Amino acid sequence: MLDLGLTGKIAIVTGGSQGLGRATAARLAREGARLAICARGKDALEQVAGEIRAAGGEVLAQAADVTRADDIERFVGAVVDRFGGVDALVNNAGTSAAAGFGEVDDATWQTDIDLKLMAAVRFCRLVLPVMQRRGGGAVVNVTTVGGKAPAPRALPTSVTRAAGINLTKSLASEYAKDGIRVNTICLGLVKSAQWERRAKGGDLEGYYREVAKRVPLGRVGEAEEFADLVAFLLSARAAYITGTAINFDGGMAAVV
Repeated sequence: MLDLGLTGKIAIVTGGSQGLGRATAARLAREGARLAICARGKDALEQVAGEIRAAGGEVLAQAADVTRADDIERFVGAVVDRFGGVDALVNNAGTSAAAGFGEVDDATWQTDIDLKLMAAVRFCRLVLPVMQRRGGGAVVNVTTVGGKAPAPRALPTSVTRAAGINLTKSLASEYAKDGIRVNTICLGLVKSAQWERRAKGGDLEGYYREVAKRVPLGRVGEAEEFADLVAFLLSARAAYITGTAINFDGGMAAVV
């Protein structure tokens, strides 16, 4: 068994109540990490926290809207108070927003920027100094392959995710000297709560089979596979990997 060296590490996962964030929190907990998760929905968040505790894990769950700077400050403060620091950060919170340029108004642009870019900026601003004091750490920013090669009518997400990729490289370059690694996972088609909402209670598996026709590997990715990749990137086994943008898309993107 590959020891990832995450036992006792303190990890924040945003958007931890469902989908990719939920799978990631569960995976890190199984590796022995001490978890801090946040999301807007308190009930769903507590359900995930209860499952982690029932399996023997340690978790702090706090409702927070990551588009609000004061919510982020309260959450990170609670994590540091509870655990004494932060070793890993997964900026996962976000959802798809895709439309043509003429259909996206200022309010929609600003909401997407706050959710997908500024939330990561604010979390990093608070967490990176904590990691510096602890002698290192690791960050994974969740973006999309559309941030590298945007499709038509993919705004504003393709722009905010491109900014997230740039942020990743910028932080990786600046903080490498402090032993802090920063990488991004660029999502393609992966099973998540947002796809369940798009199916609107219909034939979800049929929906996945249909969209999978666009994927060279012939299927949609699993949330647990995503969580495995996150765990590896946060681990000691990935100690020489930083500043990378890894496509997690079954070969779908036209760019590497």
